[in-house]
Amino acid sequence: MELRVDEREWVQYQWPYLVALLGGEAKVNELAYRTSAFVRKREVHSPADLLQMLMIWAVAERSLRETVALASEAGLAELSDVALLQRLKRAGPWIGGLLGEMLTQRGGALAEGTRIRVIDATAIARVGHRGTDLRVHLGMDLGLNCVDSIEITDGRGAESLDRFAFLPGEIVLSDRGYAHRKPLARLSEAGAHFIVRLPWSSIPLTDGEDKPFDLFAALGSLPEATAGAFPVQFRASKGSRVSCRLVAIRKTEAVAARSRQRAIAESRRHGTGTDPRTLEAAGYFYVLTNLPDEYTASKVLELYRLRWQIEMKFKNLKSVLHLGSVPARNGELFKVYVMAKLLVALVIENLISGESFSPWGYPIADTGLLATLACSA
Repeated sequence: MELRVDEREWVQYQWPYLVALLGGEAKVNELAYRTSAFVRKREVHSPADLLQMLMIWAVAERSLRETVALASEAGLAELSDVALLQRLKRAGPWIGGLLGEMLTQRGGALAEGTRIRVIDATAIARVGHRGTDLRVHLGMDLGLNCVDSIEITDGRGAESLDRFAFLPGEIVLSDRGYAHRKPLARLSEAGAHFIVRLPWSSIPLTDGEDKPFDLFAALGSLPEATAGAFPVQFRASKGSRVSCRLVAIRKTEAVAARSRQRAIAESRRHGTGTDPRTLEAAGYFYVLTNLPDEYTASKVLELYRLRWQIEMKFKNLKSVLHLGSVPARNGELFKVYVMAKLLVALVIENLISGESFSPWGYPIADTGLLATLACSA
């Protein structure tokens, strides 16, 4: 039995179900007109028809010429590849709006204090281009195993917690690129908790008496194979301090040796010398957290281990949806292509997680039945 469904199958015969998973045709059309992605009917009769062609192009990975040929065969539209190109260039705000609608629906279903959340970013480049053309910043809810926030920037868009909003009580896991004082303080002020990997030189820490904290003396005091925690604080702004703990554990000698080798290779790549403190710090794994003391050092480190799941998410996006090497070359068209891929990734998550499942497998338009029953009760 052939399990693969090609684009002719899902575009021509499964399309109404896919549109339902995107919020319904009314929502798709309304956003298209509001963002001026679709202004008036000409060769293309409706926004939904245009979205079908966009999906054939981006998700089924057809060329523009192949896309218009398939559209003609399916009776969607009769237009040239150049005409389709011009329409797709204007589709960015529309596809971004659909992404936002799906993420908003997910956020509205969450109660406060229920999330363990991972935040990270990945670089995307055009085919044959070295460097980063776009950076996708993701927030991922581990309980639902789905993306809950997305921001797309150019290659200069730095990793920062300031790109995200936080709920009271949630636990945020992030790598060392997010270890900056002001964003961590804002997260803490929102009532959320963080566990962030900490480069040895990034955040000046102090002890309870506001004296400089000796990181290397603390690390050196750790016993073998036992996690430890040290109360510290950092100053976010004048008069504002964030109390937290440094949680650390020694690495095995084999793991420490690999970390030192990577640090030396990185220094050589940048043409700089290797700071001896970098090599010393490579012998330990340590994070900064503002979780309460009932989360022991071991529990904090076990929680941080969950961060690998967002790496798997990025790996799936790049291997399954081919975001690792994108063929589109025009700047705006390139972004539309990436957003279309991410939109389908959210649809796939909905199908896998079953958060909107019904016995028939897809949501239907709101008929007002539940509200009617609530009023009559």
